[in-house]
Amino acid sequence: MQLNHKTFGQGEPLIILHGLFGTLDNWQTLAKQWAEHYTVVLVDQRNHGRSPHEDAHTYPLMAEDLRQFMENNWIYEAHILGHSMGGKTAMQFALQHPEMVNKLVVVDMAPKAYSGGHETILEALKALPLGEIADRSEADDFLKERISDFGVRQFLLKNLTRTKNGDYEWKMNLPVLIAHYEDILANVAVTTEVFGHPAHFIRGAKSDYVQDEDMADIRRWFPQATLATIPNAGHWVHAEQPTLLYEEVSRFLRL
Repeated sequence: MQLNHKTFGQGEPLIILHGLFGTLDNWQTLAKQWAEHYTVVLVDQRNHGRSPHEDAHTYPLMAEDLRQFMENNWIYEAHILGHSMGGKTAMQFALQHPEMVNKLVVVDMAPKAYSGGHETILEALKALPLGEIADRSEADDFLKERISDFGVRQFLLKNLTRTKNGDYEWKMNLPVLIAHYEDILANVAVTTEVFGHPAHFIRGAKSDYVQDEDMADIRRWFPQATLATIPNAGHWVHAEQPTLLYEEVSRFLRL
């Protein structure tokens, strides 16, 4: 699969994987900072951004997408950073292909199944009448009735793009994401293997995605794992505390 990507800088490769409903552009500001020391590669995962739309959406498949992408681009070892859904892809990849991962960074995600929480968002996005809205402000007004958080709405609306005939459409493959929502919530497909290289898990202090008790399972599969907590940040750590996240990731990669 030819994943859409952007590359910045030079040095050791650092590949960054976005989360659900995201695109590589969500990480572009931080990527340009890390590009002073690394070759930073931002990737749109399948069914997101400008990458291909496929009928299936599972972590083993997304890990295989990443393997093919790296080999197609002559990258045989890299630091891998993943946030949320991208964090699970990164964990899956590290367990399946540990020889291709130097250091692993997982932002606000644990190797476990989650109970949900995006149902309201999925229903709102599905209900948005794409063929009737004139501009993004109309789309925002529609979503406002269902999604109260302004920041979340603006994040989601970055997925809107115009077709050649002037209508709006989603960059992401919304029907497949809805159909495979349980696969997105699922745990990584763990194996008997462990990832023996350094791994750093970073959580937001105001997020409940990574609990203290999750460290037992984290260290079961990632025995060298360490944990850091970013203050005054929720699940979108990179958007809420970019400077602190930059410093934390940079420190870990320099070790």
